[in-house]
Amino acid sequence: MNDLIWVVSAEALDNKMLRLEFNDGCVKEFDCRPLIGKYPAFAPLQDEKIFRNIALDGWTVTWNNGSIDIAPEHLYENGRTLYRSEEKPASYVAEEPGKYEAAPK
Repeated sequence: MNDLIWVVSAEALDNKMLRLEFNDGCVKEFDCRPLIGKYPAFAPLQDEKIFRNIALDGWTVTWNNGSIDIAPEHLYENGRTLYRSEEKPASYVAEEPGKYEAAPK
């Protein structure tokens, strides 16, 4: 990956998973459990209410008013690719709780 990558929309799912769409149209799922279990900085995300309260800062997902974030490159490189946005399956329905979309740049 040589181009600059950032998150354009994010949705908190069950089991500490995120569904993310990136600026290149790639949609991925990212499992936050390994980070939460390994690094104390992510421990607050064990609380479901905090985990579901995600926001975007223009580059990546954040929690707790920006005090917790994950680099967009890490999310991209370690996320499981679901599809590219132009290939979105007709059966895809976004869950509304915990979904945020970035404002157009």
